Amino acid sequence: MQPLTEKQLRASFVNASRREAAQATIPDLSTIDWDRLEYLGWRDRKAPLSAYAVVELDGSPTGLLLRSTDSVKRVRRRAMCAWCEDVVETADVSLYVARRAGAAGRRGNTIGTLICTDFRCSRNVRRPPTRSEVGSDLESMRELVIERRIAGLRERATAFAAEVLRGD
Repeated sequence: MQPLTEKQLRASFVNASRREAAQATIPDLSTIDWDRLEYLGWRDRKAPLSAYAVVELDGSPTGLLLRSTDSVKRVRRRAMCAWCEDVVETADVSLYVARRAGAAGRRGNTIGTLICTDFRCSRNVRRPPTRSEVGSDLESMRELVIERRIAGLRERATAFAAEVLRGD
């Protein structure tokens, strides 16, 4: 992912009002390893049910305001993240809902998906493959499996952003 400034992040939101974008708590951008991210996601430490994801869509950053359906006293359920599809990290996945962009969003239309609660998808797709994923040929298949996971994560995250923009 291309490095972004705070100004670029705030300007990228497609389903947030100017006020919501201005009030978003932005992470410390100097600590982010941009080369190892397929998207940037974070939870708002001031508003625990608010979260944000910025995806590159057609070469431009596309920011999404998300709402978590988790309560403060969260009941953990096992689920698979729809973006990274990690089969190992299934205990920390949340349903995030995004208001659609434009008039549809103003009418209250939303779309939701299961995403890793702390947006660790980029890390998850880079974990070493299990034997069941690569069989007995671990070394030769390792990089191929990781490349496929990375490509899949990009594809699913951008498809979700495109769906938010569709505004149906």
